[in-house]
Amino acid sequence: MSELTAYELEREANIARNRALLEELDLKDAVTQLGIPPKPKPAPRSRPKPVQPTNKVKREREVVEAPRRQSARLKKEVVDPNETAAQKKQREEEQKKRRQIEEQERLEAEEKARLAKRPRHQDLDLTTLGDELQESELSSLRSSLQAITNVPLPKRTADADAFVFPEDRKSEAEVKELRNKLQKLRVVSRAKVTAYRVYSAAYHPEATKDLVFFGDKHGQVGIWDARAPVDEVEDEDGDISADHREGGKHWRLQCHWPASSTSSISSIKFDPVDAHSLFTTSYDGTIRHLSFVSGISQEIFSSEHLITSMDLSVSGHEMWISDASGGLTHLDLREPKDKACWYGLSAAKIGTVSINPTSPHFLLTASNSRVLKVWDSRKLQKLASATGPYQFSQYTVEDLVGSKKGKGTVRGIFQHGKSVSSAYWDPRGRSIVSTSYDDSIRLWDLDVAKHDSSTTFPSFTPFGMIKHSCQTGKWVTILRAVWNPNPDVFPHFTIGNLNHALDIYSCKGHLLARLKDSLLTATQAVTCSHPSVVERYATGNASGRCILWASPDVE
Repeated sequence: MSELTAYELEREANIARNRALLEELDLKDAVTQLGIPPKPKPAPRSRPKPVQPTNKVKREREVVEAPRRQSARLKKEVVDPNETAAQKKQREEEQKKRRQIEEQERLEAEEKARLAKRPRHQDLDLTTLGDELQESELSSLRSSLQAITNVPLPKRTADADAFVFPEDRKSEAEVKELRNKLQKLRVVSRAKVTAYRVYSAAYHPEATKDLVFFGDKHGQVGIWDARAPVDEVEDEDGDISADHREGGKHWRLQCHWPASSTSSISSIKFDPVDAHSLFTTSYDGTIRHLSFVSGISQEIFSSEHLITSMDLSVSGHEMWISDASGGLTHLDLREPKDKACWYGLSAAKIGTVSINPTSPHFLLTASNSRVLKVWDSRKLQKLASATGPYQFSQYTVEDLVGSKKGKGTVRGIFQHGKSVSSAYWDPRGRSIVSTSYDDSIRLWDLDVAKHDSSTTFPSFTPFGMIKHSCQTGKWVTILRAVWNPNPDVFPHFTIGNLNHALDIYSCKGHLLARLKDSLLTATQAVTCSHPSVVERYATGNASGRCILWASPDVE
């Protein structure tokens, strides 16, 4: 193509200048009449649509408000200027009685409003918990919960020497096989399950369902049947798109009260005996037990401390509870809750506690004091007696650890660079994974049964470290590396990635998969895995939107 002459260049410049001048004067018709070609519009940028929530009609909730005081001057009571002394006396007596009644009603309403903001300690049924659900939704929820109580599904554990091979090539073959399966996973269902930020999650072990329980920032439990059939719902443009609508069915239960950030659900666990009930811990200092059979939620424990996590032994009789005051509480579910024993183990918050599934007397704690420790609960419980006391300060525990009687109370200790945000045993009770704000994931491999009789583990140094950003800040839930609870598969764990992905690593530190999707625009901070199906994972983010990752053929 020949180059433009000076005349043609000047002519093009004049046309562009005239077009701009006419458009400034809002003379678009004149631009058209002169035959000046319109300026091409840039192509619109395509943005991923968020999940379209199902339009639900909410049931009216009674809002308790304290009455407002009213000025007598503004009431403008009309007084008859010709009233007699007897009429005046009668009017004043009536006003006095009315004021007394109004004052009594005001005090009762204020007390009712005050009680509405306090935690609920009484038993609650599904109707009370799901006060925003319609009758048809409550009925479908009861049916879904009853369906998973037909057969007991106890928590399964693996042998301590499971997947321990004398030759590395066998381990590499297991890793390769698992990697090939996991890298095929895709997003098969999405929904806004909770109203607020997801704090915790648990995957029910029923193999024929994908029933996931999420705990949110305001004390709400979202129950998601991720692959249940749904009705078609139009989006704001009137279109129906399978890519953007919600998947499955979900219900929301207000298990902890009040519905505010003081009731955030810090952990969720199923009953390890049969998975027919749910335990939830909350920042309000309470632990509740929801039975799927009766539909009744009961408070089983309350504390003055902010509860951060809990774990149950495989027998289902014992519970260990960590708190923000640096303590662990031992609760025997067969005894009255006032016999629970509190042990001060740290000067800083203990974020997680994990019970070894094969040697349940070994407890793993992760603390803001930057220390990960393995405790022998048999030594700790020597402090307690049947008649009390039931609280032991940090100084009492330190004296025990330093004494001859308490030798072996702390079996292992490891100092991290910054606060330890989580630490968990794997289903074999052999591997440990920890996460820390020093942006690292650390891995241990311990044959704890072999060293059960020794006072300390011969070595408690992690064999591997993975760099992983854990700087979640204020608005994203703390990232935790969580083991897949399925004992039939090579041990591996999941953790959210700040680049809006789900990372899956083996117990040897190999990256098995990094799952992404173009529609994901938020960090999948909370993760959980199906205890019975290998290729099934669920994640949740800060807006309450949740994802089911599975093989594309399950859609």
